Amino acid sequence: MYQFISKSEQDTIDFASKLAEKLKPKDIIVLSGELGSGKTKFVQGVLKHFGLEEEISSPTFTIVNEYITPDFPIYHFDVYRLADIDEFYAMGGEEYFENGICLIEWGEMIEEILPPNYIKVTFSKDDNDENYRKLTIETFGNCALEF
Repeated sequence: MYQFISKSEQDTIDFASKLAEKLKPKDIIVLSGELGSGKTKFVQGVLKHFGLEEEISSPTFTIVNEYITPDFPIYHFDVYRLADIDEFYAMGGEEYFENGICLIEWGEMIEEILPPNYIKVTFSKDDNDENYRKLTIETFGNCALEF
């Protein structure tokens, strides 16, 4: 487990961009935390690393947005509005896991059907400092990251 303290949105973006250097196709990142905790800013940072930061939009109503890099796609999910796991299956969600990098906001809602190897980033806010975020990074299965 690794923890990162972010003191601004830019800190979160920069950290995610640096972490993105280590990502490769088939990597799955679950982003967990309350509304406004920095999940979408984290995605913005990952996309920044791949030169796609201008293209970000929240997939709240579409469930998934696809971004194309020269080498592989990046899939940005927001599964908050899914009624249940069956809805994820119905949209062919598990097929995305094999094709590119998957960033899944509210991913804890589908954690039980994820492949065994994934990264989970949990965002925690501080009620006394609106800019403070603690990002806790955990790896599961054979997924390994060096910090």
